[in-house]
Amino acid sequence: QVQLVESGGGLVQPGGSLRLSCAASGSTLDDYDVGWFRQAPGKEREGVSCISASDGNTFALDSVKGRFTISRDNAENTVYLQMNSLKPEDTAVYYCTTGACYSDKYLSDDLDYWGKGTLVTVSS
Repeated sequence: QVQLVESGGGLVQPGGSLRLSCAASGSTLDDYDVGWFRQAPGKEREGVSCISASDGNTFALDSVKGRFTISRDNAENTVYLQMNSLKPEDTAVYYCTTGACYSDKYLSDDLDYWGKGTLVTVSS
């Protein structure tokens, strides 16, 4: 069993930055692809970014490329999402998950591990 706990969300003005953290316990994340999903009000959840366990390759949605950077610290059993140049459309609950990280998408479902989420609000 893996428990994932997100932190770092909050209210930020457009153009600002936030760094989300995801601390894992119960098991090491070394063997898992990990990443972030988000769900905005009234919208379906979407896989934002991920990083693979095998080679460290990453994926990011086109809408966040160049603004969001995912990283992992296996020694700390933690995954990060650095979010810069935030836009109002980035407003959502962000979930840290395990899953399957591909070059063109990130997949995760109810059989994977999910945190409870952290709210990011981008507004002036």
